[in-house]
Amino acid sequence: MSHSLRPLAIVVGLTLAFPALAAKPAKPAPAHEAVSASATAASADFELAHNLSPEGEKALQAIVDRFNTENNGNLKVSRLEKGEKPAGLNLVRRYDMSEVLSQSKHFVPLHEMMAKAGVKLDADGLSSDLKANIVDAKGRLVALPVLYSTPVLFYNKNAFRKAKLNPDQPPKTWFEMQGMLDKLQEAGYACPYTTAWPVWVHVDNVSTISGLPATTDKGQLVFNGLPQVKHVAMMATWTKANYFKLFGRGDEASKKFHAGECAMITTDSREHIDFRDAKGVELGVAPLPYHDDVYGAPKNTLADGASLWLASGMKPAEIKGVAKFVNYVLGPEVQIGLTLAGGYLPMTPVARAAASTKLLGADLGGLKIAYAQLQGKGVSPKVRVAQIEQVRQIVEEELETVWADKKPAKEALDNAVARGNAAMLKIAALDETTVAPKSKGKGKK
Repeated sequence: MSHSLRPLAIVVGLTLAFPALAAKPAKPAPAHEAVSASATAASADFELAHNLSPEGEKALQAIVDRFNTENNGNLKVSRLEKGEKPAGLNLVRRYDMSEVLSQSKHFVPLHEMMAKAGVKLDADGLSSDLKANIVDAKGRLVALPVLYSTPVLFYNKNAFRKAKLNPDQPPKTWFEMQGMLDKLQEAGYACPYTTAWPVWVHVDNVSTISGLPATTDKGQLVFNGLPQVKHVAMMATWTKANYFKLFGRGDEASKKFHAGECAMITTDSREHIDFRDAKGVELGVAPLPYHDDVYGAPKNTLADGASLWLASGMKPAEIKGVAKFVNYVLGPEVQIGLTLAGGYLPMTPVARAAASTKLLGADLGGLKIAYAQLQGKGVSPKVRVAQIEQVRQIVEEELETVWADKKPAKEALDNAVARGNAAMLKIAALDETTVAPKSKGKGKK
C-alpha cells in the first residue's frame, strides 16, 4: 500500500489518508542523509508555490524575504499552477484542496519530512482548533495550517445607524437578524445581507455550530437534517424578500460589502484586514449567527484556509531547508506578522497570547471573536464539504436552485447528499482500481 496521500482521503478524511504510516512508525533517515545544522542546508535553493490573492502574496513574500535574510536562505516564491508538478513547499487554499489530492503521489506527510530532517515537530504546540482535518490516525500533522480563519459576521455600523439599529448590538441569531434586514431594506439598502463562500459558511459551519456536523466520522454527507433544511429554506424566503443577495460561489460578495453596497456579510474572519478601509463602512464584527431553536446551540465553528504541503523527492539539503522554514513559520513573531498583514489566526497558544497584547491596539479585536467561536463545545469533522471539489459543486448547484425558487429546501438538500455521497463512492472506487494492482497475491484467497 502506498505511503502517499491518496484520493481516498477525500472520502474519509486525512485520518485515513496515510493508512500505512498509521500502522507503523516512519523509518529513521539513513545515516548518509543526515545533514548537520552547520551545513549549507538553509542555502539550498527551494521553492514555495501558492495560489493566494495578490494581497496574500504580498504578505507571504514579506515572510519569505525575512526568512532568507535571517537564515542565508534561497527560498523563492512562485505561483502554484493547476495540474503542474508541485514545488518543494506548496501553500494550498481550502477550495483548491482537490488539486493536492489528485496529485497524491507528489506529496509526503509533514511529520515524516521533519523526521528525515532530524528536526522535532511539536504538533501538540498547535492550537487544537486548527489541526482537525490535517492529521493522520495517530494525530501526526500531514500539513501545516498556516493561513487559517473562521467565518464571522461583518456589518456596517453606519448602515445600522441609518436603519435606526443599535450599531453595538449586532444580531446573535438568524431569527433576530431577519428583523434587522427588514429595517436595513427600509433604510434604502438593496443588499441588506450577503455571503461569501456559501458552502463553507452555510453548510459546513452552520451545521457544526448547530451541533450537527455536515459529515460523519466516516466521511458520509449528512447535512440534510431538519436544522439545515430550515436554514436553507429561511434563506430562500430572504431571497424572495430581497434581504439576501448571492453574488457567487467564492469571495465575490466581499467586493460588494467593501464597496458599501451590502450592510452585512458572512465570510472568513481574516477579511477584517481587507474591510478596514471599505468605503463608507464603519466595520463591526460579530460571531456567526446561530439558530436558538436548536438544542445546545451554539457550538463551535470550524477553522480552515491555506495549508502548507510538502513535495516528495527532495534532496537532504532541501529537506533540511524546508524543516527550518516550517519551524521559522511557527515562531510567534512570524505568526503575529501574518496576522497583522493578512488577519490570519496565529497557530500556537503562545502566538495567540502575544497577538492579544500586541494587536488589539491595531484594531484587530475581531480575533477575540474568532477565538471564542472556535472554542465552543462541539466537534470538528475531519472531512469538510467545501474541500471536496466535486461535492462542493453539487451542493452549490442544489443550494442555488432553492434560492432561485426552483426547488424546496428539503428536496435540494436530499439531492445534494445523495449525489455527493455517490460522487465520493466513485472517487473511492477509482482509488481502489488504482491501488489494487500494487497488492498482487497479498491478502487474497
